Amino acid sequence: MQENKPILIVGLGNPGAQYDFTRHNVGFMAVRHLVQSDAVWRSEHSAKTTTENIDGRRVIFALPQTFMNNSGDAVRALVAYYKIPLENITVIHDDMDLKTGTLREKVGGSSAGHNGIKSIDAAIGPDYRRIRIGISHPRDYNIPMNPADWVLGRFSDSELIEINRAISDIKLF
Repeated sequence: MQENKPILIVGLGNPGAQYDFTRHNVGFMAVRHLVQSDAVWRSEHSAKTTTENIDGRRVIFALPQTFMNNSGDAVRALVAYYKIPLENITVIHDDMDLKTGTLREKVGGSSAGHNGIKSIDAAIGPDYRRIRIGISHPRDYNIPMNPADWVLGRFSDSELIEINRAISDIKLF
């Protein structure tokens, strides 16, 4: 991580109250949890952003407002404006291949079919930190459902407990 450059923490999701607490918006949920409760959000570069000083580092938190499939547009604009190197970027997103509440971290790799990650990879390249939060797949529960419908569904109360536990375990650096 480049110490003298800002850090960008991006939560993936879809804008709008109708998507609050849906599985696909777990990245938004995580970022909102990580920022101070009195944070002031502003609109810039197709995202809602807020900035905090954490451990002497400037940290920019972002929620792209471009809808999931075009998240790369907002990320590219923020990276260019703030001159953020790839190693200072973290993207938090949902992952159907992980059990609900499982937390995994990696740098680079494939999108594994996640359209938000595909968009960001196309916009800035794949070599940034990713924090994946498991939301399970409908087949894990023997539910015959289209995965696109699954990710837009809301968490059950028991799933939400697991998600909140995972979010509480996220380390910013």
